[in-house]
Amino acid sequence: MNQFINGLICWLVWGSWLITHLAAGQTFTFGAQVKKGYTIVDTSVRYQSARGYGFDLNTSAQLINRSATNGFVTSSQPFYFSVAVPQEGNYKVTVTLGDTQDRSLTTVKAESRRLMLHHVATQKGEIKRISFVVNIRRPEISTGGRVSLKPREVGKLDWDDKLTLEFSDGRPCVNAIEIEKTDTPITVYLAGNSTVVDLDEEPWAAWGQMIPCFFGPGVSIANHAESGLSLGSFSNSHRLDKVLSVIKPGDYLFIEFGHNDQKEKGPQDGAYQSYTERLKLFVSKAREQGALPVIVTSTARRSFDVYGKSVNTLGDYPEAAREVAKQENVPLIDLNRMTTAFYDALGVENSKKALVHYPANTFPGQNQPLADNTHFNPYGAYELARCIVEGIKASNLGLKKYVITMPTFDPAHPDPVEGFYWPPSPNQSTLKPDGN
Repeated sequence: MNQFINGLICWLVWGSWLITHLAAGQTFTFGAQVKKGYTIVDTSVRYQSARGYGFDLNTSAQLINRSATNGFVTSSQPFYFSVAVPQEGNYKVTVTLGDTQDRSLTTVKAESRRLMLHHVATQKGEIKRISFVVNIRRPEISTGGRVSLKPREVGKLDWDDKLTLEFSDGRPCVNAIEIEKTDTPITVYLAGNSTVVDLDEEPWAAWGQMIPCFFGPGVSIANHAESGLSLGSFSNSHRLDKVLSVIKPGDYLFIEFGHNDQKEKGPQDGAYQSYTERLKLFVSKAREQGALPVIVTSTARRSFDVYGKSVNTLGDYPEAAREVAKQENVPLIDLNRMTTAFYDALGVENSKKALVHYPANTFPGQNQPLADNTHFNPYGAYELARCIVEGIKASNLGLKKYVITMPTFDPAHPDPVEGFYWPPSPNQSTLKPDGN
């Protein structure tokens, strides 16, 4: 019993220190003291909950010191750095990237492969300091209960008690990391299915995990989507309760469902029955909290007729979503129409390159071809995220002023597949997400 009490006291003391320390901000530098007060971290430091920070997930990096005030870590393989955080919410992360003697190229992902920074290049002698916001969440709900996680979600980085960053690309050079709790960003909550969710294994991806890289630190993306869910199962698994317990006035709730609602065959189910009623419920609940709902029509499935034109496989569901948006005076992002134009622009064969279509043996242990016409690979997910950004602009949402400047995107003229590069994360799977 005494051993238990002593352990509990140690845990409480460490927890109190961590809360106080993170309130003031955690700062880490690699190999050199870039600023007074930074914690110098050697590459031998592995993440442990008792320590609260370190290199993680069995990955490592090489330490290079240029001077007493300039050092960085790099690797030819992706590497992870995690920091324990005492509570859920938004954390401003600032990374210092570059090398005084050579060029660098860095991509940063957070948690379950959320794209935060894409291909940040520095020239020899150039150092960049860039900030973004990572949303951290826990299954527990402050108003009571907890989210009913699926077995495949248990242990997922999106739901744990630490903030994890993945660094990769041609030559990542990470000088320093700063993390501080922040309550100032607008938070965009995403409610949806496998076309929206953060997918943590290659080659699967969805637009919700790509869209963070298009916003500056004034916006945080909180992706509560999960594979296989309909409006009903999202609510029944207490995910709507979770969102409503943390959403605040001025935040947004983006709602995209339809693929799995379409399969529900109860007497009250249907595009103009339960689907319409539940969409209106999500809208009203968001508004009760002072948040701004946005309806997103379902991504089109890849399906072509004999003439090579896209075919609607979602029945009345996209039109029902448009009707609810009109009736409830809610902004609409018509992703269904945009993805249809996207597929038509790519064509029957080339459109496969936006989805999980790969011949056998493309990935280790993949003995059979992958041919999925619903779920996207990183290129397709990135292009859909660009569609969402254009929808934000077209709807004149207040969010648009936080969008990082990029050329206007037209899904009828997508980015070339060959010009897109996504540094793969280490984990891979041939198991498709739930839903279709």
